[in-house]
Amino acid sequence: MKLFAFAIRPYDELPCLQAMSRELGFEYGWTSEYPTLENVELARGAEALNIITNPMTPELLDRYHELGIRAIATRSIGYDHIDMTHARKLGMRIAHAAYPPDGVADYTIMLILMALRRAKLVFRQAAVQDFGLSGKIGRALKSCTVGVVGTGAIGSCVIRELAGFGCRILACDPFPRDEVRAHATYVELDELLEKSDIVTLHAPGLPENYHMIGERELGIMHQGALIANAARGTLIDTAALISALESGHLGGAALDTIEHEAGLYYLDKTRDVLSNRDRAILMALPNVVVSPHMAFYTEEDVAGMVRSTCEALLAFSRGEASPYEVK
Repeated sequence: MKLFAFAIRPYDELPCLQAMSRELGFEYGWTSEYPTLENVELARGAEALNIITNPMTPELLDRYHELGIRAIATRSIGYDHIDMTHARKLGMRIAHAAYPPDGVADYTIMLILMALRRAKLVFRQAAVQDFGLSGKIGRALKSCTVGVVGTGAIGSCVIRELAGFGCRILACDPFPRDEVRAHATYVELDELLEKSDIVTLHAPGLPENYHMIGERELGIMHQGALIANAARGTLIDTAALISALESGHLGGAALDTIEHEAGLYYLDKTRDVLSNRDRAILMALPNVVVSPHMAFYTEEDVAGMVRSTCEALLAFSRGEASPYEVK
């Protein structure tokens, strides 16, 4: 099998791809460019694509299909950037990545602690030599009720880690897990929002979850509550979030992902004028932490992304099943 990998980072992903090629026995080509209609010919001669979170439109899928591409794997857990309906129409098999949940879970806890301890304000003021304490008082995580929305692999890991802090934990998921019940109490979403001091989102970016947290849901959260999102930006209605923050209803937010971030991450934009005004507003607020969608970024997780997607494409080339296939 020969695969072609788009948007490969030469400083971390490429060494993993090279190692996988030697271990599993496949050929590959690669580029650091993202797939576009202008560079589709780079994939000529390959039978599968390895991509990252870039939009795969019907037009792109058609061109790749014409070149003989029959399978695509994305180096991400989410696959909402791929037009799955059109891919299935073309007979393409699609896979997503798997990696240890600990990296994202650790990062989520870090974001929550940063929000609780007003870290953004503290560090900003320290940078200009304001070492005063006024307005910087924080809160202990142990004293909080934390609501976890989504108890899949990552959400469950977050709950296990939160349990070590001694805080009360609520959970919400249409598919409850018995192992989660040892640390958390399952409730409906509205009850979780009403009773939680901190809400952290770990639901997939499916169409039915689009803006699952909007004006109504934010209104249910009590005065001064915090919200964290290290899952998918589309889970939160950004305009409603900004309104809740500006009004003072919400006490803060810790966000690793926001809406309309495509084309920003993971690129150097230091010389560009960015058109994402919502991001600019959130970045300007002293009680909002915004990081560039990198909760996953650990050595273990990067290796897991490359391995799982290569294994899936190899299985597809042999006509076999893969646990990473999107059904």
